[in-house]
Amino acid sequence: MQVSVAARHMDLTDGLRDHVERALEKVTSHFDRVTDADVVLSVEKHRHIAEITLKAPNGLRIHSSESTDDMYSSVDAVVEKLDRQARRYKDRLTRFHARTPEPSTGDYHHDIIEFEENGSSTAVELRPHRVVVRKQLPMRPMTADEAAMLLDLGDDEFLAFQNADTLRMNVIYKRHDHTFGLIEPQF
Repeated sequence: MQVSVAARHMDLTDGLRDHVERALEKVTSHFDRVTDADVVLSVEKHRHIAEITLKAPNGLRIHSSESTDDMYSSVDAVVEKLDRQARRYKDRLTRFHARTPEPSTGDYHHDIIEFEENGSSTAVELRPHRVVVRKQLPMRPMTADEAAMLLDLGDDEFLAFQNADTLRMNVIYKRHDHTFGLIEPQF
């Protein structure tokens, strides 16, 4: 596993770097798929913030951050939180069975969207927007439960995925009452 440690508004000592690497060994003992760990340690006023992002080759990304009055405590707290998330993910993986994806048919990309409203058909031309952030994610078919599990592990508010049951793109999002919403296309 490659560990990159960055410090903001503070000096990174060898002792702190060693503490972070030893603490991350705890997570990787449960979760051997982790290939990269990005650690950002920062100080803002009197808060010592530790952020860690773990990356696995299958596209899984687990991110967590903690803030305390001491940097060592922040590192320990965020590693404990990541350990819980990794164990929860590993437990959920054992409950799901792998699905074999069916071949996709047809091209779903169109420059003009047509929809029907009150019996009349309307066509809308898509106009380009300004894209400021581009993110590539591996697309493998998964169930809504698997997508909810991945969303629960990260800090993202929503996740676009290919539904293994329908082979259509769906979006799952976090709701304020700690439940999930699912957006499915209607044809």
